[in-house]
Amino acid sequence: MHPLISKYFTDLTPQQCQQIDALDALYRDWNEKINVISRKDIDNLYEHHVLHSMAIAKVIRFRPGSQILDFGTGGGFPGIPLAILFPDCQFKLIDGTGKKIRVAQEVCNAIGLKNCQPTHLRGEDEKGLYDFVVSRAVMPLPDLVKIVQKNISKRQQNALPNGILCLKGGDLQSETQPFKKIVQTTEISSFFSEEWFREKYVIYLPR
Repeated sequence: MHPLISKYFTDLTPQQCQQIDALDALYRDWNEKINVISRKDIDNLYEHHVLHSMAIAKVIRFRPGSQILDFGTGGGFPGIPLAILFPDCQFKLIDGTGKKIRVAQEVCNAIGLKNCQPTHLRGEDEKGLYDFVVSRAVMPLPDLVKIVQKNISKRQQNALPNGILCLKGGDLQSETQPFKKIVQTTEISSFFSEEWFREKYVIYLPR
């Protein structure tokens, strides 16, 4: 098990550990063919991509049966690490770039991830309803809300009310301003001690 992941997630099953461990070779291999992670960043896969994605799991534990949409997933982040952590939930990963979705699909196939459905689709064309929409720095929050608010279900089944959970960094003042009464910003450095997580956040916006 990768030491960085086992440091913060101590109760994973052997299958989850195997799936997480397999990501390194798979992404290195696919990255040679289709660039989904910048070349210089591939050595930081576990810190900058896998663990970063898992920060959402420190804010919410999705209940079994939850439906989650990963908007603008790229090569599968944050959706694939979250789908590994929550095998009893269903994840749909969408992206407008077909070759990135192909990488996400091949990674899911290789690790036997059955609860994850990568789909080549623009957010505007996604019609389904989900408990949560997750994303990683795809676009400014107000633009994201415009596209995905139609996809957030009214039916509640989690401790946290349905809404949007996104990973962002830097100064978010202007992005969160329109939602300042309801938005919740959690510093990732309150969970993970690595220097890279400073000034990175999980933004939660209820429906």
